[in-house]
Amino acid sequence: MHIYTYTQPNSIDITPMISVYNHEGVASIEFQRYYSNKLKKFVDKLMDYRYFLRYNVYNTNKELIFTCKKVSKKGRVYYEASDPVQQNTYIVAYDKWKELIPDLMITDGNLQIKLHKEMEGWSRYTYNNKEIARWKAEFNEEFSVQLEIEEDSPIQNVAFFIAISQCALFVGG
Repeated sequence: MHIYTYTQPNSIDITPMISVYNHEGVASIEFQRYYSNKLKKFVDKLMDYRYFLRYNVYNTNKELIFTCKKVSKKGRVYYEASDPVQQNTYIVAYDKWKELIPDLMITDGNLQIKLHKEMEGWSRYTYNNKEIARWKAEFNEEFSVQLEIEEDSPIQNVAFFIAISQCALFVGG
């Protein structure tokens, strides 16, 4: 199992570059909430920082390796996650949206992963009804976040799980 940790400020209006550490305490990747311009950031402030939602993930050389953004079209909300290195795009959409805490379905057209969203405790990623990863944020003065990825997960890219977790779990919709 691969274990990653990071701390997240307790306010979604703060957008620092955040390092994610592996089990040896070495920074593996960095991520940051991204605004393409100051107008979007200003409008987002008026909308409780939940309208223009995008996270960029970078490798240790500061190269963009993954991104996830919220998309609102015709009253439907979903997330679009992109891996520019592998040239894959994933759609992350609510499944059974009428439930109090709906699950999310992640797909690239072939692969289908479910994200079982929890307000407290572990949110779990499953593939073929088997848990492949889990994400949890615990609040102290900041959020202490832990991500665990199973060895047999079809996706081993930590940036995939971080970007989607930050958008869909930490900030939400």
